[in-house]
Amino acid sequence: VQLQASGGGLVQAGGSLRLSCAASLRTISGYAVAWFRQAPGMERKFVGAINRSGGISYADSVKGRATISRGDARNTVFLQMNNLRPEDTAVYYCAAGSSVIVSNVASQTAYKNWGQGTLVTVSS
Repeated sequence: VQLQASGGGLVQAGGSLRLSCAASLRTISGYAVAWFRQAPGMERKFVGAINRSGGISYADSVKGRATISRGDARNTVFLQMNNLRPEDTAVYYCAAGSSVIVSNVASQTAYKNWGQGTLVTVSS
C-alpha cells in the first residue's frame, strides 16, 4: 500500500494543523496507521497510532493536543494537532502496518509501508 502524507505548513505557536494520510487502497481499515515525526538532527519518534479496531495511542509529548481519526472515505487517516509548540517542528510521516500489536505500536519496525513525509514548522 502506498501512503501520501499532506497538510503540513508554517503555523504560529498555539495554532493548529490537520495532517492527512491517504492510502492507495480503497480502505486501510485492515491496517494500523501511525504517525511519526523527525525533527532536524533528531531520530524519528512515535506520535500516535490508530489500530485496526479503532484503539488509539499517543506519545506523552502530544497527549491532549493530538487527535488521530479515520476518515469517512476509509482510506484516509488524520492527525489533528492543536496548541502547537516550536518543539513540534518536524517532518511528519504516516505509516501503515498489518501486524501491529499493542506491544509494538510505537515501533517503527512494525510498519512496513511509509509515506514521504510532510513538514510542519511552528514559529514562536
